[in-house]
Amino acid sequence: MKYKKIQLKDVADIVMGQSPKSVFYNTNGNGTPFLQGVRTFGENYPQIDTWTTSYNRKAKSGEILFSVRAPVGRVNWANQDLAVGRGLAALKIKSGYSKEYLYYLFKKIGGQLDSLATGTVFTSINKKELEAIELKIPVNLSDQEKIADYLQKIDQEIELNNQINDNLVELVDSYFINFLNNVTTVEKTIEDIGTVVGGGTPSKKIAAYWNGDIAWVTPKDLSQHPLIFTSSGENYITGLGLAKGSAKLLPTNTILFSSRAPIGYISIAKNNLATNQGFKSVIPNKEYSFQFIYELLKHETAAIKNEANGSTFKEISGKKLKQHIINIPNSEDTSKFNEITKPIFKQLRKLEEENEKLLAIKKELLEKYF
Repeated sequence: MKYKKIQLKDVADIVMGQSPKSVFYNTNGNGTPFLQGVRTFGENYPQIDTWTTSYNRKAKSGEILFSVRAPVGRVNWANQDLAVGRGLAALKIKSGYSKEYLYYLFKKIGGQLDSLATGTVFTSINKKELEAIELKIPVNLSDQEKIADYLQKIDQEIELNNQINDNLVELVDSYFINFLNNVTTVEKTIEDIGTVVGGGTPSKKIAAYWNGDIAWVTPKDLSQHPLIFTSSGENYITGLGLAKGSAKLLPTNTILFSSRAPIGYISIAKNNLATNQGFKSVIPNKEYSFQFIYELLKHETAAIKNEANGSTFKEISGKKLKQHIINIPNSEDTSKFNEITKPIFKQLRKLEEENEKLLAIKKELLEKYF
């Protein structure tokens, strides 16, 4: 496949956004849908919550949206005609080039463009700098379209799996609430149904503690990859780092519960792993399934937050989480919940694993063709 180097101005007309005066804003749907920046950018399309009655710089449906400040390089599709603020630009792709291919190209290189940005309060990039960005793209339009088609099919499959999982999660959540409302419950504590375990961070000054084969998870990892099942985070520690620090090796099906910054990220350990001190994880007792404790902690998160302390940021201590009072059914009724939800959680895990494989293929294609 032959490639050529070309500047962005040769493949797209760039319309820089500009914000109208605040008096022209409204949230009642009158006027033109308005997108100030990446705050409501969404994954595939922006989520509109503001309109403007005075605006001329519009992006047409199907055009590429590109963030030009705070941060530079986020990419999205305009799924309707809308107005863009000064934090964004609309890229109007010229004939002879695949806008879908260029969308994926910008997705790959967008984050790297922040190095071109300038500014003290926040970084930004101007139109002239945008136009001068050099791109490497296939010479033939048919090659661009073929590559984009592969990637679109992968994204569509991932989106379908996510929609199925969202529906399954909603089903389990509804069933859990209905279940609790229709059984006799007894008062217990979190400590009665599982072992609460904190985490820790090995000294970063000692290289021998890091880059090992033990997965080590932080709340940030869960915020960036909010999955029901978690196998690893960004970093790994060594056996020596585990032994010399306060982190503990948690078994498969431990419920990871972030206890600060923020409280309430929840995931299920897919394999043995460790966490930092931002977690108070719960290892289920023998008579309680991970499905039940996972749903219970989701249900109790608001109440747990109310018991947290802290001035800079709220935190729930291990002692308070252990003593947190819950009302749960007897073990016989809990077993019925487990029987019904076990195959659902199995399907949730399967679809998440399928998405992981699809994302790996997508990454390989991006590395190969971009």
